[in-house]
Amino acid sequence: MSEKSSSRKTQVGFVKSNRMDRTVVVTVERKVRHKLYGKYIRRRVNYMAHDAANTCNIGDTVLIEECRPLSKHKRWFVRSVVQRAV
Repeated sequence: MSEKSSSRKTQVGFVKSNRMDRTVVVTVERKVRHKLYGKYIRRRVNYMAHDAANTCNIGDTVLIEECRPLSKHKRWFVRSVVQRAV
């Protein structure tokens, strides 16, 4: 059997906060080119992600994946920890 590829969106970001129970705030940064001047600008967005095992710490780089709404603001879950914070 062939594996079914996931059509869910994934993002890589770093953990900004882990104060909530089973929830982390992940900041995802991207670079966007300015239309007129051509300079690259950093854009950031914060996502609340479900961390079922409470393993993420502040500064960790994580891979998050889109999922069904888990609460008012949580629509992402932590797929894996890419790199631990020093």
